[in-house]
Amino acid sequence: MLKKLYDWTIEKAMSPHAEKWLAGISFAESSFFPIPIDLMMIPMILAQPFKAFRLATITLVASVLGGIAGYLIGAFLFEAIGQPIIDFYGYGEKFTAFQGYYKDYGVLIVLVAGFTPLPFKVVTIASGVVGMNPLVFFLTSVPARGARFYLVAALLWKFGPPIREFIEKRLGLVLTAFMALGIAGFAALKYL
Repeated sequence: MLKKLYDWTIEKAMSPHAEKWLAGISFAESSFFPIPIDLMMIPMILAQPFKAFRLATITLVASVLGGIAGYLIGAFLFEAIGQPIIDFYGYGEKFTAFQGYYKDYGVLIVLVAGFTPLPFKVVTIASGVVGMNPLVFFLTSVPARGARFYLVAALLWKFGPPIREFIEKRLGLVLTAFMALGIAGFAALKYL
């Protein structure tokens, strides 16, 4: 089943609508969607390595716009939308303490969450809730998300064929590793 999903993703990566799907999912991933965008971006770059940096740019722009949407959810719609998202991820009890860290570490939190597997959506919503300066939030999100996506794009562009071969031979292991990173990111944020 994993092989079929991987093959389907590679096939869709070459479809005329692939970039729209990438943008839409990247936007959603930064504001509410639980699946890391890497699971779509990596197969797309492996399928068409000559588009690596274009795909990273699409992912970056959509991700930052999604982050702004998450910020706005936190700033204006926290009770109606933000709190249910936070509760869905199991951060309800820790969220108040997490907000407290923003006084001293807001920029650092956005930088770390933007670059690592920490769930960026929780940080975008928290940034809006605590009223982090929107310009500072934006100017911090761009390099954090950009560094992550362009690093992935550069590595896949440079070492794509061996990485693709490794993924295709060990698909179960690779997907398990991605899931473990995602879970570790959620757990790390939960226990901060």
